[in-house]
Amino acid sequence: MAFSYLRNRLSMKSGVAFAALLAIASCGGAPRNQTQSAPPGRPLAALAGQRVVVIPVHYLRGGDSLGWGAQTGATREYLGGLDDEIAFALKERGFQTAWAFPEEVKRTARRNSAYVSDPHSLAAEGLRGLLRTEKDRRVLDPLATQIRSLVGLLDARFALFPVEVRFEKTPNGSGVALLRIVLIDARASEVTWQADIMSDPSPTLSPALLASLAGHLADLIAAP
Repeated sequence: MAFSYLRNRLSMKSGVAFAALLAIASCGGAPRNQTQSAPPGRPLAALAGQRVVVIPVHYLRGGDSLGWGAQTGATREYLGGLDDEIAFALKERGFQTAWAFPEEVKRTARRNSAYVSDPHSLAAEGLRGLLRTEKDRRVLDPLATQIRSLVGLLDARFALFPVEVRFEKTPNGSGVALLRIVLIDARASEVTWQADIMSDPSPTLSPALLASLAGHLADLIAAP
């Protein structure tokens, strides 16, 4: 499935965009300490000055009441479209060279396949649910080692991990896409922040949902 970059034709001001946000403060690490004075609505603003690795989106949850999960076609291709949209949105905000996006992550992993795992197949099942306690924030092996190896090769400390996309019906019968996003401090093997990002509503499954998710994710870090 081909995806066009729809950012310039989308409104990113929808009031529902951040309705599903859930942040988890870390016990340490830059995001907790530096985003306390961040602009309202930009809890990840401190990442703008850091080298961050963006992991490829991993999971698509099926079985939604809208039936959209069954309409996306090939899962890897669909999630790859979201990877492209996220890279496009963040590059528009000025992170063209500072951040490592999924395509670079995949190239690096292929060149170093003897040392790092396939970035599409990390042991990330444990990140699909909400992390409710301090103990839950610990990233355990094998995922901790997988993330640390990838991030280290790319000369970074933090990994921004879009874990899972799912679809839900709104009260008026439209649908939204939600993206579970996790920020991992690779050195500390800890989740320092987590959120569910909601797209703008849509009456049908559309590539615009992915562009909307990516735009709202970028909004958490930097202004358009």
